[in-house]
Amino acid sequence: MTDTLDTDDLTTAVARMRAVLGRGPVVALTGAGVSTDSGIPDYRGPDSPPRTPMTYQQFVGDADFRRHYWARNHVGWRHVHETRPNDGHRALAELEEAGVVSGVITQNVDTLHEAAGSRCVLDLHGRYDRVVCLACSAVTTRERLAERLTALNPGFTGGVDDVEIAPDADAVLASTRGFTVADCAGCGGVLKPDIVYFGENVPRQRVSEGYRLVDDAEALLVAGSSLTVLSGRRFVKRAAEQGKPVAILNRGPTRGDRLAALAVDAGCSPVLRALASAYQR
Repeated sequence: MTDTLDTDDLTTAVARMRAVLGRGPVVALTGAGVSTDSGIPDYRGPDSPPRTPMTYQQFVGDADFRRHYWARNHVGWRHVHETRPNDGHRALAELEEAGVVSGVITQNVDTLHEAAGSRCVLDLHGRYDRVVCLACSAVTTRERLAERLTALNPGFTGGVDDVEIAPDADAVLASTRGFTVADCAGCGGVLKPDIVYFGENVPRQRVSEGYRLVDDAEALLVAGSSLTVLSGRRFVKRAAEQGKPVAILNRGPTRGDRLAALAVDAGCSPVLRALASAYQR
């Protein structure tokens, strides 16, 4: 049975987490809750507004959906591009430097773990800063695409900076009529963010790499994920099947709690910072 700790006592929470995780190596699985303190909202947190993310099938099957997505993303990606790592990201990087954390499997696309200094990062759902052509597989930077979209849509972002932003750099806009979408500069094919959409499978190679990280670790630390979708929950199941301890740090319950040795209901940044400090003593 999971030992659930709803904590105001940071010292107790950290001591219990250290007891579960041991000396390592620990693999960390992170979700949107790690990045909320950087100003990026999550999808399923207790205070998150209802969202209906665009599916892969909608994006590839309907030009109007693609126009709507790219118009919103043209505004939203700039917000994510300007965000910076928080204490939670930095703490995980320090734990890797100390030899406790062996790697990070992240469900986030914001690249903040890498910016914080983590070296072994598996971007399970891709990265917001890259764009791929669905026809020729050419990859370009989101920054370069922004230049092309700005040229095609002069003045579009004016007056729409104060908008709600989603974790995948999507922005909530009232209207996207008249927005011109850029096709692949090389072959004219459809461009798609290099991220895994709802309804799209995580590439098999990434899943295999995630399993390898779990297999090589002694424990699993989940931080900031409700584990609602299988893409992340599968690694909790893998660790549990191998008899490896799982500690979950998240605001609110998760779908992996029954498999965990410890569930801490708290924000990621202060707990991870205290955990890193405790391991360095």
